[in-house]
Amino acid sequence: MDVVYYLVQNMLPVGVPLLLVALGGMFSERSGVINIALEGIMLFGAFFGALFVLLVQNSSMGPQTILLIGMLVAGISGLIYSLLLSFASVNMKANQVIVGTALNMLIPAIILLFSKMFFNSDGITTSKSFYIREIPVLSQIPVLGELFFQRTYLTVIIGFILLAISVVLLYKTRFGLRLRACGEHPHAADSVGINVYKMRYAGVSISGLLAGIGGFFYAVGVMDGNVSGHTGVAGFGFLALAVMIFGQWKPIRIMFAAMFFAFLRTLAYSVSLIPFLYDLGIDQTYYRILPYLATMIVLALTSKNSRAPKAEGIPYDKSQR
Repeated sequence: MDVVYYLVQNMLPVGVPLLLVALGGMFSERSGVINIALEGIMLFGAFFGALFVLLVQNSSMGPQTILLIGMLVAGISGLIYSLLLSFASVNMKANQVIVGTALNMLIPAIILLFSKMFFNSDGITTSKSFYIREIPVLSQIPVLGELFFQRTYLTVIIGFILLAISVVLLYKTRFGLRLRACGEHPHAADSVGINVYKMRYAGVSISGLLAGIGGFFYAVGVMDGNVSGHTGVAGFGFLALAVMIFGQWKPIRIMFAAMFFAFLRTLAYSVSLIPFLYDLGIDQTYYRILPYLATMIVLALTSKNSRAPKAEGIPYDKSQR
């Protein structure tokens, strides 16, 4: 039972950043814009969030207050960076995949340059810990309290709150209906007075906000506050794209897909705690390949049945209506 608790408690800080970034990709693609730049946006948000923590970590503010403000800094940073994709895709009608790839390549270089100039290192390392031993009241709930509310991070709770907000926003609001219409039939949406350009800007901006927060949460919960231009975010942005496709662009399915891949990653780093796997004598490197191997297998098996938004990746042009 202790192994189960350990796996769940270590899975959630990994799964939540993956969930948030995949949700960000979902909002962008539901509006009709392919966001390949999730990896770069994650790293951009993580860098500025960690930079904020570095600047205030010795202040009188409590760690959870710093975490919340850092989250806002990271989210706003991600939103600002995503505007480059919005401008290129919506206004310039550029190839969205090429623009996203260019944005991914730009950020690691900028972080390395900035870090070398000001910190003489490859990135930012903070000494602030955001670990919570237990959350009052909630940690006393039988079974669930020990699983989810003890030895955890506030990022886990925030992640599931943002998931609930995403579900409501996408399916229960007029904004969500309009966003989905722009990704499916933009000309029909335009014919009833919906501004497709603004909705696509909104979709990509929400994507940038969530990806920036996801990048910061990755730095907090997985990398212990370290953000490097060399290691980046370990391909989590691309893995989030796979999670989004596996989840069929639907929030709840995306959550299960994110937790599945997070579980595989946690399992790979916890082989020594599981006698059955440890006794097999397989090198741990092979277990660490599991999440990425599973990604390829899942995409190969499910890609034919994928139901992507019909107008994603297609620049909208009013004159072609």
